[in-house]
Amino acid sequence: MEKKHILVTIPLSQEQRDALEQEGTQVRFRLGEALPSGRGGTLPFPQLLPAEPVTEEDMAWAEAILGNVAPELLKKAPRLEWMQTSSAGVEPYLHPGLLRPETALTNATGAYGLAISEHMLGMLLMVFKKLELYRDAQRREDWASQGQVRTLLGSVVLVMGLGDIGGDFARLCKAMGAYVIGLRRTPGPKPAFVDELHLTGELDSLLPRADVVAVTLPGTPRTRGMLSRERIALMKEGAVLLNVGRGYVVDTEALCDALESGRLGGAGLDVTDPEPLPPGHRLWQLPTAVVTPHVSGGYHLWETHERIAAIFAENLRRFLHGEPLKNQVDPASGYRRRDDST
Repeated sequence: MEKKHILVTIPLSQEQRDALEQEGTQVRFRLGEALPSGRGGTLPFPQLLPAEPVTEEDMAWAEAILGNVAPELLKKAPRLEWMQTSSAGVEPYLHPGLLRPETALTNATGAYGLAISEHMLGMLLMVFKKLELYRDAQRREDWASQGQVRTLLGSVVLVMGLGDIGGDFARLCKAMGAYVIGLRRTPGPKPAFVDELHLTGELDSLLPRADVVAVTLPGTPRTRGMLSRERIALMKEGAVLLNVGRGYVVDTEALCDALESGRLGGAGLDVTDPEPLPPGHRLWQLPTAVVTPHVSGGYHLWETHERIAAIFAENLRRFLHGEPLKNQVDPASGYRRRDDST
């Protein structure tokens, strides 16, 4: 039996490499040497490791790709049967003509919920407890109270998107005593970790109720601009907006206006529009905005890296045995198919 050609573009430990070099595979690794075994601070930071460039010859050779490559290179991959991204978002790969219709596309849903939901909670508590204001005061050597703070207990949290990330964040908020409203695009059973479940068509009626609006939506044509100036105006006075989905889901200028006027109580943003946020943008200077440079995911938490590698290994086993793949993406919607084998 001829071996499948597997191109891997993420950093892996030797144990993780061994898991991919199964019988029936011929593997090319494109991130240099294997990582040392272990966890956390003893390891090189994977995102800083120099990658070997993926060549057109690699693309012509590959029958499966594990990891993200420059989208334009996919046009040089006539044999590609399957692409497994290391990201949850796949919008760069959905443009017509990049992938052949018969090429399966799967994502890393299930890897990021822990890291990003904890990052969201950290940003939210920072705003609720005015820690960002105290940080600014610390730099001024200003020993003064910043006034009353808030609690998640009894707060109404609206989570826009109940996938891996939104679901984990909803669980955290529920555990801390919040009243959680979940928003999804298609009907389905109500998870135990939300108090109410609604469809996206009901968003306008939910925004005025929420003390916290948390955006975990992927980037698709339907989500672009979903939190428009008009919808930001519907938000409850003093509400906090969190966004870890895509920056362009939110009207940035409208958000800045609402923060500057004090109508919104704060924002925690790991994604922005534009991104990267350019020097001089007023969002940098807004005291109630907590901005991080799209770092809640990635490999900043080692557990995320391990989860990505485990998804790769499991899906490779399925690929080699002709079984349904996990996390298959519907190219038309940009969302993971719910009827895949998960």
